[in-house]
Amino acid sequence: MKVTLSALDTCESSFTPLVVLELAQDVKEETKEWLKNRIVSKKEDGGAQLLFRPLLNKYEKETLENQNLYLVGASNITLLLGAEAIGLVKECNDNTMRAFTYGTRHNFKDFNVRRLLTSGIVIQVFPLHDNEALKKLEDSWYTRFTLKYQPLDRIRGYFGETIALYFGFLEYFTVALIPMAVIGLPYYLFVWEDYDKYVIFASFNLIWSTVILEVWKRGCANMTYRWGTLVMKRQFEEPRPGFHGVLGINPVTGREEPLYPSYKRQLRIYLVSLPFVCLCLYFSLYVMMIYFDMEAWAMSLHESSGSEWTSVLLYVPSIIYAIVIEIMNRLYRYAAEFLTSWENHRLESAYQNHLILKVLVFNFLNCFASLFYIAFVLRDMKLLRQSLATLLITSQILNQIMESLLPYWLQKKHHVQVKRKVQALKADIDATLYEQVVLEKEMGTYLGTFDDYLELFLQFGYVSLFSCVYPLAAAFAVLNNFTEVNSDALKMCRVLKRPFSEPSANIGVWQLAFETMSVISVVTNCALIGMSPQVNALFPESKLDLILIVVAVEHALLAFKFILAFAIPDKPRHIQMKLARLEFESLEALKRQQMKLMAQNLKEESREGNKEEEA
Repeated sequence: MKVTLSALDTCESSFTPLVVLELAQDVKEETKEWLKNRIVSKKEDGGAQLLFRPLLNKYEKETLENQNLYLVGASNITLLLGAEAIGLVKECNDNTMRAFTYGTRHNFKDFNVRRLLTSGIVIQVFPLHDNEALKKLEDSWYTRFTLKYQPLDRIRGYFGETIALYFGFLEYFTVALIPMAVIGLPYYLFVWEDYDKYVIFASFNLIWSTVILEVWKRGCANMTYRWGTLVMKRQFEEPRPGFHGVLGINPVTGREEPLYPSYKRQLRIYLVSLPFVCLCLYFSLYVMMIYFDMEAWAMSLHESSGSEWTSVLLYVPSIIYAIVIEIMNRLYRYAAEFLTSWENHRLESAYQNHLILKVLVFNFLNCFASLFYIAFVLRDMKLLRQSLATLLITSQILNQIMESLLPYWLQKKHHVQVKRKVQALKADIDATLYEQVVLEKEMGTYLGTFDDYLELFLQFGYVSLFSCVYPLAAAFAVLNNFTEVNSDALKMCRVLKRPFSEPSANIGVWQLAFETMSVISVVTNCALIGMSPQVNALFPESKLDLILIVVAVEHALLAFKFILAFAIPDKPRHIQMKLARLEFESLEALKRQQMKLMAQNLKEESREGNKEEEA
């Protein structure tokens, strides 16, 4: 018999706040009472059956102005039943992975309510920080911006699988960049123009970009299987909170929810969003041409004067252009989010896919169009190296300042103000909890891993597309990521609110984005090799033969990439066997349940037949 939430008493004497609600100051008392009833009422009455209380009592509210904060908690039973509802997978005593159920909770390894929930995805989904757990995580994670091994299991236990996978990918990508950085140093310091070394480095670049992505998929499968999210049961995806439409009946779920015609969404996409994106791309290209005019002006000024300060002036246009690129990327991001929300996508996955597509197309053109123009139109390898180095280094410095250092400084300043305010209070209140709630209320909101993956995606593009021309690109990327690991950790623990965690089996659409970039890198590197003076000297008479050979090599390398991707399985063999066993056991359980139902139906039919005979 399945245990339901309404059949259990979920009240607890000790109240542990998990999430904070801040209401508007002009909210009516009737509205507050209705909200409270919706939170604390039983499931059968349409409530959430959670625990609820105000942060401050009536006397304290009179002492402190503008405090309309409420705390929501949950009993252990509620959390355990929530773990069963979302399909949390845990390791059993017989070393098998099974979906957690409340009725069989004692059959799972290391059963402990608090330990089970913190190692799953229930207790940590609520945004109020757990100061004790956060302190333990910080002690094992980062110390004064020194690179340390990342405790991914603890990160996952506190922030959830999605964020843990990002930090795992960041660490893996940084380590994977080290061979490229080590090999690139001698190519930069010595005679890199020698075409045979040039070809070898470009070929290694192509193999490297393919292998690291395939190996990552195996490592990712190992982690998510151990965490229990690789085999989580899939449920119907709920509509987005911002989705709106006319109320109607969903033909699949049978529930009443907003309905919005698909053709209206398509009209908005193709008649408004697509033209806007094209207009932004045109504006980006226009800014790029202004940058080249600035480069020509700086070059002519340097050639006419030949002084030392004009040689430094040669880097100014690239620095200005790099700053403009970052500004345009951020402005476009806000516009893309507005447009994607206005398109009114029903599911969060559809919203994210359309947003990522818009942002990736613009960022790719905005960041790499000038490099492609220099490489294949101007064919100026010296300017290409200079532009690539300036864009890469400037963008990394700006990202470190805007994402971590500036928010951390502002948060420290606000923390001091909150400390003074709490110390000045004369009311007899729980100052520790009050200080924590007020401080976290003003923290920034973590908007997800989108920007973090985007930064790595652009970095991967700089390294894989043009690092054969500028071999130091990987070395600068490694140096940046050494600090990125710690600055992102600092940002998550001290600067931003605790985010709602989400279960993940992989890095999602970003895996496809990185693989697409690796395919583009094949074409780019082959074209750069074919354009090198040494290779052109081998075909002094017929350029058509050179083009045909470059195209043939490009196709051969692409074929090799796909063969290599197919040869390296996404999941290790032992995980494949365990998943097959789990699927077999699920089918066997389903068959037994069907046989049991058939037996019950036969018994009922025989009973009805006996009753008819007696009648």
